[in-house]
Amino acid sequence: MITLEDVARQAGVSLATASRVLNGSTRQVGASLRARVERAAAELGYRPNLAAQTLARGASNIIGIVVHDLTDPYFAALADGAMRVAADQGLLVMVGATHRDPEQEIAYVASLNAQRVRAVLLAGSRVDDPHVTGRLREELARYRASGGRVACVGQDLLDVDTVAPANRQGAADLARSLAGLGHTRFAVLAGPAGLLTAADRCAGFVDALASLGLPEPLVVHGAFDREGGYAAARQTGEATCVFAVNDVMAVGALASYRERGIGVPADVSVAGFDDITTLRDHVPALTTVRLPLADMGAKALTMALGGEEETRVERVVGEVVLRESVRRHG
Repeated sequence: MITLEDVARQAGVSLATASRVLNGSTRQVGASLRARVERAAAELGYRPNLAAQTLARGASNIIGIVVHDLTDPYFAALADGAMRVAADQGLLVMVGATHRDPEQEIAYVASLNAQRVRAVLLAGSRVDDPHVTGRLREELARYRASGGRVACVGQDLLDVDTVAPANRQGAADLARSLAGLGHTRFAVLAGPAGLLTAADRCAGFVDALASLGLPEPLVVHGAFDREGGYAAARQTGEATCVFAVNDVMAVGALASYRERGIGVPADVSVAGFDDITTLRDHVPALTTVRLPLADMGAKALTMALGGEEETRVERVVGEVVLRESVRRHG
């Protein structure tokens, strides 16, 4: 059977462009591209899918949002931003949580495709597994071939519109700021080794310290959540400054130090990454790298619904925010 992928390959265009031409999308395609696609379809004898045409014309008013963990304020903020955009456009939202299981994420995309939702937003880090990422990319391509739209918040690895946090740069900027306070003995609560967001933040921090000629920090891996930070904080040794690669891990570290009578920042300084709103009233206030999370979610869904011909990547650079959880050393 001739597929839309065959037509796109024959015409030398993206799958999304072929879908817009043949499935009756309201989004505009240039005359020359349209002619190439229609000619390829005729040569191959392609017959459009009626269900795909319905979706491409925007009949569905459902948006699917897939996140890793709804109890994590990072994902709650991203989803909130996207849901505000959906509400402004009169769209309904379905939200699913994968609990950081890549197989569950793939299953969600397949299910949302079967339900013919208008657009899908994926929010969360990719994993260091090309096979799993490739399978997700293929599932997304099938959905897009049926007329659906996709965007993600995370690494640019899925060939879809992407809002990509500058994780390495943000962590490097933070390392330089903390080193500027006189710290030389660092530890990194690095999260899981195979999670790309955690790995990028750890690498950015470590590389920045090396460029300053400072000793290599102690790197402690663990879960990418509060419990992971709590456990990892017990292994930071003589470090005077600890960087947790996300704020919820930093919360766990603060609790661990507090229970053991270790003062923050009197005995050890602690910093995180993300600037989740629920921590802004925490005592001591957490030094972190601020990402505009709600705006990122809103931007990603806007990109998905915008109908641009080519996929776009918008890089978001975080801002270092120094607060009371760190102090000058020496």
